[in-house]
Amino acid sequence: MPRGAMGKAMNDPGVPIIAVVDDDESVRESLAGLAESVGYEAALFASAEEFLQSTRHRDSLACLILDVRLPGMSGVELYKQLPLSLRSIPTIFITAHADREMNSWATKPGVIAVLYKPFQPEVLLQAVRKAITITHLGRSKQCL
Repeated sequence: MPRGAMGKAMNDPGVPIIAVVDDDESVRESLAGLAESVGYEAALFASAEEFLQSTRHRDSLACLILDVRLPGMSGVELYKQLPLSLRSIPTIFITAHADREMNSWATKPGVIAVLYKPFQPEVLLQAVRKAITITHLGRSKQCL
C-alpha cells in the first residue's frame, strides 16, 4: 500500500491526495508534512518521469504541485505532456527562479498559482484549497 511522507497509510476515500513532484527530498518531505498536517494525503515523486510512469492515485489526485526545474524533464514539460486523464488536475508550480515566462504560466488554464521559493506555508495551503475546491466541483459535475 502506498504511503505518504509521514508513514500514514494512503487510499482513504474522500481524503484529498496532493501529488508533489520535486527532486529535492527535503522539499517533498516538507510539503507532504504540511499537507498531512491539515488532513490531506501526499503522493511524492522525485522526477517528472517517475510521476508519468506511476499509476498511483491517477483517478483520485486533487492537486499537482510541480517544481519547475527538475533534472531531465522540467515541471513545465511535464505539465505539457500530461495525459488527457490528468489535464483537469489543478496545478501549482513552485520555483526558486523567478522569470517572466513563469509569470505567464499563472494565467494558463488549470494552473492555480506560480509560487516562488521560499513561500509561506499558508500561501501554498490557500492555493491547494482552491485546487481541491475546483477538483471537487469538476467531479460533482461528472456525477450529474
